[in-house]
Parts: sequence; structure tokens; C-alpha cells
Amino acid sequence: MAEAKPSRTLRTLAWTAGTAAAVVAAGVAAERLAVRRLRARPDPEADEPLGMLPPEDLGPVRSFDGAELRVRAAGPPDAPALVFLHGITLDLTTWYYQWRTFSDRYRCILYDQRAHGGSSRPPSGDYTLTAMGHDLRAVLDVAVPEGPAVVIGHSLGGMAILAFADRYPEEIGSRVAGVVLADTAASDVLREVFGGLGATVGRGLRRLGTRYRSRIDAAERLQQAGRRFGAELSFLVARATNFGPDASPSHIEHVTRISTAAPAEVWVHTLQDILDMDLRHVLERITVPTLVVVGDRDLVTPKNSAQALRSALPNGRAVVITRAGHVSMMEQHERFNEVLEGFLAEVLPPGKRRRRRKASTRS
Repeated sequence: MAEAKPSRTLRTLAWTAGTAAAVVAAGVAAERLAVRRLRARPDPEADEPLGMLPPEDLGPVRSFDGAELRVRAAGPPDAPALVFLHGITLDLTTWYYQWRTFSDRYRCILYDQRAHGGSSRPPSGDYTLTAMGHDLRAVLDVAVPEGPAVVIGHSLGGMAILAFADRYPEEIGSRVAGVVLADTAASDVLREVFGGLGATVGRGLRRLGTRYRSRIDAAERLQQAGRRFGAELSFLVARATNFGPDASPSHIEHVTRISTAAPAEVWVHTLQDILDMDLRHVLERITVPTLVVVGDRDLVTPKNSAQALRSALPNGRAVVITRAGHVSMMEQHERFNEVLEGFLAEVLPPGKRRRRRKASTRS
């Protein structure tokens, strides 16, 4: 009888381990099945070269602290300018449908935010929104030295525009003739996403960010493990957080591929700055016509965020894109472009040409 108890214990441990392994295996199988089903959907966007770059290379453009920004352009050099800023962990290719549509009559300028895409990590280690506001100024100085321009920002890009307006209020109404804020916010991102739990979630994320901010090597190892073993999970997370119900598998794949390639510093430093962001005071200074666009299925910066922007802007208007998530300019690009085209016709008539002069800040 004395030997029966250890035997039962071993059997219990073995049963528990076997059950856990079965649960994990079932979860992995379910994850893979879900991804296969999503990828098997009819995909009208499958043949689009989403990674195509605009044909003209204007970079690298050197920013205030030596960060080198990849800047591309398309369209008539003397046409009114559209400057596109992408979202966090993404790159300029998320504006594919916009530059391809509008470059026949506008000068389309697209660039990668610092440490994103083809832009360098900042030598100063500055990944803040304030630094990104300075970056926008550097790009304007090279690509649109005299204006007029409409600046168009998605998510992080919209926040960078607000940081730019905070630092350079004289640009609004002079060189910058209009603003588009797509799927973005000026503050309280976590409260909009998590409601009353926002403060609790924020404290947890800040503690995590503080831990990894001084241990980027640990964050990189964690990220590399995710790339090796979590490809399907990344696809499902991108689908759930960025898209609506009719998302193209090609769009999800493209966003997943870009996002998982983003440096750990972006996830740690820039995300931390967004959590602490409060740029509401800037909105009253943006007196030029401003278009706020949001997807009705956006879970990251939902309609409440768009309404808060619209209410605080002196000359704002808002449009909700139906059946679109957080990346509305890709997912529902035809509707997005229709809305943008109407706004541009009001703010930047194509017949209005701009003067060009040689800029001196390109490296």
C-alpha cells in the first residue's frame, strides 16, 4: 500500500500533462484551421501589388536628430501636394490605393516614420510623437517647401500631425491648407478601447513598457520567438484588431508582414508614448478644413475618438466608413478615396499649381 500513493501521483501528473498537451494541440489546430479558412476566402485584391513604392525617391531626408527618412513621391511636381503619414508598426505602402488614385492630379508624398519601413532608427533614441512632428516638418521642407499641402495621417500618423501642429502652429493655414485624420485619436486611447478598465490596463502596459525599455534585447528575443512560432496567431490578431468583416486576405497578410517586421523599439518606446499622449489642446489651433475619417468597426480608435476630434476642431467634419476596421483606407479604399476626393476638391483644387524651389535639407 505504501507504493500505491507515488504511483497514483505519477499517473495524475502524466494525465494532467497529457491533457494540457492535448488542449494546446487542439488550440494550435483550431488556430491553423481559422487562418486557412480566412485565407481561402474570395479575394478581389489578390493581384494588387500592395508593396509597390511610388516611383520617385526623394530621400533619405535627414531629420533634426540625424534620423534618415525614406521618402517617395508620385505625380506632377508642380501640383498641389498630399503628404501621407502611416500608422504604428506599418509603412508607407499602406497608402497604396491613395497614391495610385490621386497621383494623376496631385503630388503624392509618402514617407516611413522613424524606425519604420525603410527609415532608420534615430541616433538620438527619440521615438516620441514630438520627434515625429519634427520629421513631418523635415519632409515638408524637402518635398513641399512652399505649399500648399494637405497632410493625411492614419492612426500614429494622425497623432504625428497633431504633434507637428503643436510645435509648428504657424504652418497651419500657411503651408498646410488642410488636414485628414483617419482612424486616430488625440488622447485616452486605452479608455476608448477598454472603457472603465482603461486605467488598469494602462498601468499594466506601462509597467511592462518600463521593464523592456531598458532591456530591448529581451524584447527583441520575445519578438523573434513570436515571428518563428506565432505566424498564424499574428494573422488572426491583425484580422481581429485592424479589419472589419469583409477583410481581404491579401490586406491582412500585408499588414501582418509589415507589423511583425517592425523593430522592438517601436513596440516599446513609441507605444509607450502613445499611452501617455494628450494632444487635445492642439485641436483648437487647427483652423484649416479638417476631415476626420473612421471605420465603423474600428476597435483601436473607435467612433467615440472620431467624435471627440470632430467636436474639438474649429473647422472639422467627420465621415464614418461602413464595414471598415482600423485600416479603413485599405479595407474600404474605394469609399475612402471617394470621401477624400470630395474633401480635396474643396481644399486643394487641382488647377491650383504651386511654385517649386530647391530645398537644402536632403542628406
